[in-house]
Amino acid sequence: MMVLMKAPEVMSNSEKKLILASTSAYRYQLLARLGIPFTVIAPQVDETPLPHESTTELALRLAIAKAKAVSKDHPQAWVIGSDQVADLYGAAIGKPGNFERALAQLQLMRGANVTFHTALCLMHGELETSLNVPTAVKFRNLPDQTLEAYLRAEEPHDCAGSAKSEGMGIALLEFIRSDDPTALIGLPLIALSGLLRDAGFSIP
Repeated sequence: MMVLMKAPEVMSNSEKKLILASTSAYRYQLLARLGIPFTVIAPQVDETPLPHESTTELALRLAIAKAKAVSKDHPQAWVIGSDQVADLYGAAIGKPGNFERALAQLQLMRGANVTFHTALCLMHGELETSLNVPTAVKFRNLPDQTLEAYLRAEEPHDCAGSAKSEGMGIALLEFIRSDDPTALIGLPLIALSGLLRDAGFSIP
């Protein structure tokens, strides 16, 4: 991991180009909170886990890969890459994609502690910094009828772990423990704000 050098002075945000390397609507909405102009470019990255790769390593590798995939064509821009992997007993839990797989995920996580690893990378040319923000979540031990009713109501098929904590999915959880409440949604804004300030961006 390379350490991102602090900018000597704060520059106007219009003087810097910021790119979010993501197709996630959740990350788009989160980044928009900071009030910094940015563009979105979809990264072309193979997200297949490597053999013996831990969930933390997987999240960090993919966050860096996403930033790098976009940065190679935009070396003058500051590129944000992020990825989230849910860890249940050491196994990665991905996006379910449909009702049946979402129900299976929630059944597996019923009454269990799950760690969501949300990795972040900020890249500018050859400079990069990356980090992981873990979030500990405990799922309530709820019956299938409740889980099915939730899935029909919110359809969280594009969420790792099959529950939207920012929506009705919060009712499935017993607790959330993290240094950054936005990390669980998909982009750790507390950490990102610090990185962007170090890079010279002005954040109110």
